[in-house]
Amino acid sequence: MRKTLHRRGADIGKAEVQIKKLSSLIEGVDGFSEKLSNIGVSNLQPNKLEILQINLGYMCNMTCEHCHVDAGPDRKEMMSHEVLESCLKTIKSTGVHTVDLTGGAPEMHPKFKWFVEKLSEMSIRVIVRSNLTILVSGKKFKTYPQFFADNGVVVIASLPCYTKGNTDKQRGNGAFSNSIKALLVLNKLGYGKKDSGLELDLVFNPGGASLPSDQKLLEADYKKVLFDDFKIEFNALFTITNLPISRFLDYLLVIGKYESYMKLLSDSFNAKSIGGLMCKNTLSVRWDGNLYDCDFNQMLEMPVSSSIGSILDFNYDQLLKRNIVINNHCLGCTAGSGSSCQGSLV
Repeated sequence: MRKTLHRRGADIGKAEVQIKKLSSLIEGVDGFSEKLSNIGVSNLQPNKLEILQINLGYMCNMTCEHCHVDAGPDRKEMMSHEVLESCLKTIKSTGVHTVDLTGGAPEMHPKFKWFVEKLSEMSIRVIVRSNLTILVSGKKFKTYPQFFADNGVVVIASLPCYTKGNTDKQRGNGAFSNSIKALLVLNKLGYGKKDSGLELDLVFNPGGASLPSDQKLLEADYKKVLFDDFKIEFNALFTITNLPISRFLDYLLVIGKYESYMKLLSDSFNAKSIGGLMCKNTLSVRWDGNLYDCDFNQMLEMPVSSSIGSILDFNYDQLLKRNIVINNHCLGCTAGSGSSCQGSLV
């Protein structure tokens, strides 16, 4: 417990430094609030809550270079049973139709299967964001693909590139080959196959300080290469822009490209993306129950602007009255074709 509290203090300190950095941009670069003002928008406000994104904990079997969660094997934070129960209660009372389970590696939570089964009983659409490698990492986790299929879980899997070199560079040696093994297991169960009812989507994010390529064109490339080389099939590819937070912000500062990347995001602002932003219909729940407008805000310690700050005290009507908390990292979600946990927006 003492170690976890020490880590939480370090996280808060790091978040404060990153927020300070994000709050100031070089001369001539408009920030996110200026971009909104230019299109006549003073505040972002939520619509009906449809998706609850639940971060079960920061523990992960990997330590990826651009992980915005700063997850890894040394992270001990895990959602308590009390918070899990509060999430179930909130889902029942709000009409939420989708629960998006993330981490870390969400599969590493000791009550993961129990929670998924409870959601399945409620006929909730369950998404698990998997790094794939966890599914072939040991006897326990090798049972998870069949468990996913039995419960109709949607698997959204991170595969930053369809080549071994680029994937291993971002995620560590062996990441690509283990990801391919996991995808073949999922395919064998019917995931990604036409008319199987088992949805398998992949996630791409750029390896450096650039915007993603066109989602549809990149999806076609992924499908061709993965099928030609490995006979792997999947449903859709989601392209996600790297937001300038956590490890990726550190990376930008080290290589001296923070200012140029922020200018790229600002110059690429797309007003058409505003209506589809995930913060409009999604609420993020941290492992300790605290509430955020998105998981990026969660990493920056920017909680919802409401007196209802925890899932333990959930009040839907009160939360609907809030303004969404923003900073300049939000430029990443509105650049180019837009970016959300479900891929491009326009």
